[in-house]
Amino acid sequence: MPVCFGQTELEGVVLCVPEVFRDSRGFFVETYHAAKYMDGGVRAVFVQDNRSCSSRGVLRGLHYQLHKPQAKLVSCIRGEIYDVAVDIRKGSPTFGQWSAAVLSEANHHQLFIPGSFAHGFCVLSESAEIMYKCSEFYDPRDDRGIRWNDPELKIGWPVAEPALSDKDAKQPFLKDAELPIYPGCF
Repeated sequence: MPVCFGQTELEGVVLCVPEVFRDSRGFFVETYHAAKYMDGGVRAVFVQDNRSCSSRGVLRGLHYQLHKPQAKLVSCIRGEIYDVAVDIRKGSPTFGQWSAAVLSEANHHQLFIPGSFAHGFCVLSESAEIMYKCSEFYDPRDDRGIRWNDPELKIGWPVAEPALSDKDAKQPFLKDAELPIYPGCF
């Protein structure tokens, strides 16, 4: 089957299910093809690739860049993660709503998260490595975040007491955060 793209509850957030070719030697998967992905709703030109490794129970996020928004195409290349996208654009019809997917080395699924959405994930397996493409370069001066357990968001994280960085533990709640504006609003 060719790569499959599924629209999630949030406009622009796309679940990508690439075709995996398996045989006795292992597998082959095309993880990105600009023309196919653009046709499937992944509307971004990527300029930076990142890789991270975390252990079970680690939660990273919810992160975004305010003035230089990063669209992301997230893949889990080892282990399993619960990946979350949150619409934080003031004035958006889906403001404050979230969508999630389990990404793993076994299912090869990817999640495309448009710019101006917050992103976070938690590790479900013993450890996990993720790779993600970004549409904008990381700028530490533009780095922002939302508290992972904001009661207004009600994200169904599959971990009650995650391991957090000091920065993520102190992020503001949505109501107190500096947020992007939905196009055409205000």
